[in-house]
Amino acid sequence: MTVSRRDMMAATGGLALLGAAKLTGRSAHAAVPEAQFQGSPATQAPVAPASGPDYQPVVTLNGWTLPPRINGEWKEFHLVAEPVVREMAPGMKAHLWGYNGQSPGPTIEVVEGDKVRIFVTNKLPEHTTIHWHGQILPSGMDGVGGLSQPHIKPGETYVYEWQIAKSGTFMYHPHADEMVQMAMGMMGFFVVHPKDPKFMRVDRDFVFLLNAYDIDPGSYVPRVAEMLNFNLWSWNSRVFPGIDPLVVRKGDRVRVRFGNLTMTNHPIHMHGYHFEVTCTDGGWVRPEARWPEVTIDCAVGQMRAYEFDAIYEGDWAIHCHKAHHTMNAMGHELRNFIGVDQSELKKRMSQMVKGYMPMGGAGMADMGEMEMPLPDNTLPMMTGFAQFGPVEMGGMFSVVKVREGLDRNDYKDPGWYKNPEGTVAFKWTGDPSKLSNPVRGPAEPAATTEPGAPASEIELKAVKPGGHSGH
Repeated sequence: MTVSRRDMMAATGGLALLGAAKLTGRSAHAAVPEAQFQGSPATQAPVAPASGPDYQPVVTLNGWTLPPRINGEWKEFHLVAEPVVREMAPGMKAHLWGYNGQSPGPTIEVVEGDKVRIFVTNKLPEHTTIHWHGQILPSGMDGVGGLSQPHIKPGETYVYEWQIAKSGTFMYHPHADEMVQMAMGMMGFFVVHPKDPKFMRVDRDFVFLLNAYDIDPGSYVPRVAEMLNFNLWSWNSRVFPGIDPLVVRKGDRVRVRFGNLTMTNHPIHMHGYHFEVTCTDGGWVRPEARWPEVTIDCAVGQMRAYEFDAIYEGDWAIHCHKAHHTMNAMGHELRNFIGVDQSELKKRMSQMVKGYMPMGGAGMADMGEMEMPLPDNTLPMMTGFAQFGPVEMGGMFSVVKVREGLDRNDYKDPGWYKNPEGTVAFKWTGDPSKLSNPVRGPAEPAATTEPGAPASEIELKAVKPGGHSGH
């Protein structure tokens, strides 16, 4: 969806211009590039460079890249700050603030050395600015309202211009009424590719921002004054099962970039692999400074990028390792009933409430399977199903799906992984006495086993999977 220049100019009432007179003449500002908008919450295809140096474009999880307009030696973009409606997962929408139809706004991709001109139109009910987090640029283009520029008032359009000084992983967000505007979802990713197409080249490059909201069950608008007790921990304003998978071709070199604009740190953990942190918002990490990890912590205001070689096929979880951050719409006043006999409570409550079911006496895993009545526009705390049953997750959780035989630019969800025969944990059905006195030599054949698991390979340690134990 686009709007015409005439419509945009009528809505903004003209341009208020900022600095950079030494870089270009003002005639270049005569026409504002048409603003492009995106409403779909699905991950959009990467946008390959139409001209200039070659690079591998990024894939924004549940987002998109804003195409530039080439105007001589300048790459021009048009961001529109505005109220948006964002589907956080099927069954829930949030009324947020963002850019060009979404929260977060579109990803901006440029190349080291590019001259960029970014028009920012304000359609919010209050003033705003944009700060280009991590960028090296003139002070007057840094986007701090009152300090480095006048505020962009409702209906105004301002212009930011600078030459990109370095490649790396960056983001943008307001520096005006920041507590409210960032709590409402105003942010976006900014990727600068190296001028040398061979430097730090990867085959697949994924990006997303970590953000969080406090939205009361049944409501639509975040509580902007919340400091710590958020109930929706999200990636690109999406929560599981609404977060798309990271689809990877076996053998690819893969980069995952993320930035943290929440109020706390997030240890991001990926199953099945170890990786190396190769970039921060400060720049590329020298090879001798990298180290192997499976979890990398990202503090508030930081960005991290890690890389790995996709050599192991499968469906591999990727998530924040703070357990409450993989839950949806979780209240903070829940009582702990583990070990409590609730039979008398059930008897009495059933007389008043038909179908009453006490829960929590043995943990909360049963909530992953049950469909309980919820207020409108509210997600279950634990949700999502896969091939073996309920995943019992929410919030900051997705899946890295590594598959052999994908086309180079194929990012479609391949479905669930078909595990080779004998490679799935299985239920032990042998002699129970063997479990208390395990054989320390070669495992003895089981009486019966699940199909596909050779009895000679059993180690008497397999247990029935349950929840997220072990991670």
